[in-house]
Amino acid sequence: MKLETGWRDYWRKMRGTTRGSPPRVSNEELFWSWIGAFLGITALVAAGQLLFAGTDLVLLIGSFGASAVLIYGAVRSPLAQPRNVLGGHMLSALTGVICWKLFQDVPWLAPGLAVATAVAVMHASRTLHPPGGATALIAVIGSPQIHVLGFWYVLVPATLGPLILLVVALLINNLPRSRRYPEIWF
Repeated sequence: MKLETGWRDYWRKMRGTTRGSPPRVSNEELFWSWIGAFLGITALVAAGQLLFAGTDLVLLIGSFGASAVLIYGAVRSPLAQPRNVLGGHMLSALTGVICWKLFQDVPWLAPGLAVATAVAVMHASRTLHPPGGATALIAVIGSPQIHVLGFWYVLVPATLGPLILLVVALLINNLPRSRRYPEIWF
């Protein structure tokens, strides 16, 4: 009888606790989120073309799109604060590169190990930033161009990219009176 109740409770958890959609944001919030994301990603593209043209270094990786959602669209979230953005990407990149170097010959193991370890490292260091999981994954499943970077991947793009996004976030997120960024530095 007890086992049956346990299973029922387990499946009941999957229903969720609230109904309906999240509240709609104001048009002002929508506008500033769009401006920030546009300028942040455009700044990464421009900096990459100016600084690294003709090299194997890349400055734009997919996980930065998710970071842009957080730091321009959810400015008050703990996951969007500078410590989390920088630390999450840097530590996850380092984790991903190490997993690639140690387990590249075990392609079924390296991706899961990189992401799971990155999550644990971010939790332990209080730098949880969900796009960091993608940064670790990119280090493992990325192109040969990414793999050739080795530990340089930690610096470019995983440190320099978030720094550029954060500079834009500081400039844009503090323009309207309704926003303040960051909530917490470190």
